[in-house]
Amino acid sequence: MKPHRKKKLGIILFVAAGLSMTVGLTLFALSQNIDLFYTPTQVADGEVEPGQHIRIGGMVKEGSFQSAGDSLSVQFAATDYAHDVPIHYEGILPDLFREGQGIVVEGAVDEAGIFQATRVLAKHDENYMSAEVKAALEAAGVAPEEHAASGAGSRPAFLPPES
Repeated sequence: MKPHRKKKLGIILFVAAGLSMTVGLTLFALSQNIDLFYTPTQVADGEVEPGQHIRIGGMVKEGSFQSAGDSLSVQFAATDYAHDVPIHYEGILPDLFREGQGIVVEGAVDEAGIFQATRVLAKHDENYMSAEVKAALEAAGVAPEEHAASGAGSRPAFLPPES
């Protein structure tokens, strides 16, 4: 093999090895930061390893909310109406959090089967109306409840009406 071909081959192999290492390290770093999404049924069926950081999505089960009076510790259950998962959280809950409301919770299941939440996110319903829009409707003499009930404001203006 001629010397200039050996040099080109060496450069190509060096660049390929560098790219492979870069892609491998990037994928490894990303896999450490991915939180997979599970339903309460999947968690109850044992599809999640204890200690694995995940997200659970569901509804807050009616009558399951318990709050410690002397701390920010709360317990409730997330349900998909087939199975329930007990959740423990220590912190301030979102303003939209309530029983019967949709939530997404981040954390991990412990050895006892209780989900230890690190973050709670509450979903709002599709009839959400900001305080500014509510005030504008009241100033115009339209009751916000009538506006939401009529369906106005529940779909963006750029979408065609549903048929």
